[in-house]
Amino acid sequence: MIGTIINAAGIGVGCLAGLTRRGQISPARQNLLKAGLVLGCYLTGGRLLWNHVNGSFGSCLAQVGVALLALILGRLLGRLLHLQKLSNRLGQLARARFERAGQPGFSRFNDGFLACAILYSVSPLAILGSLQDGLQGNWHLLALKSVMDGLAAVAFASAFGAGALLALVPVVAWQGFLTLGAQWLGHSWLAAPQLAASFHVTTGLFMFSVGLVILEVEKVELADYLPALAVAPLLARWWLV
Repeated sequence: MIGTIINAAGIGVGCLAGLTRRGQISPARQNLLKAGLVLGCYLTGGRLLWNHVNGSFGSCLAQVGVALLALILGRLLGRLLHLQKLSNRLGQLARARFERAGQPGFSRFNDGFLACAILYSVSPLAILGSLQDGLQGNWHLLALKSVMDGLAAVAFASAFGAGALLALVPVVAWQGFLTLGAQWLGHSWLAAPQLAASFHVTTGLFMFSVGLVILEVEKVELADYLPALAVAPLLARWWLV
């Protein structure tokens, strides 16, 4: 749960900065933070690959091959389930609340709470980070998310007030649930080292795509790739174990 606590702290700091109106960040500093986030994504992804791709050269190729195939099949499954479309709809719902700020019928607290709870929770990093935190106590992904959420919270708190801060509650509940579920998976379904390794290698490759999204180099439909996290251990059980 360390990662979720760090994430909650990042949101809290960003909200307090926005509420006190002393937290405006210059474009130059935003670009610097963005570069730091991209570097963090690549370092985290590289660390996962370094720690979990091992053995002979052929074994390493097989592990990476399983992860790549899992991403391909996972994306196909994600598109069938319309995961990215669902994520986009939730994002549009939150954005509509943000655009209503100050207009007739706008509820500063209620709209702010709903919009921020959605935006803090639907990020693929919320799922990836919580699962990594539960499986091996790896809080680094949620630490990266805490910086992103904290930056967004500055603007959210300025527009929505305390509703942006109270949105911490569903975020902590959601990510805590995922973390505890991952701990259970780690002791049952992913108990075999090869299965757990396939999950971590797939997450490592996923993080490189997150970096591309932050850089805005290429539009990657991240949500559609999430089923790869379940597909990878299944392929590993058939191919590697």
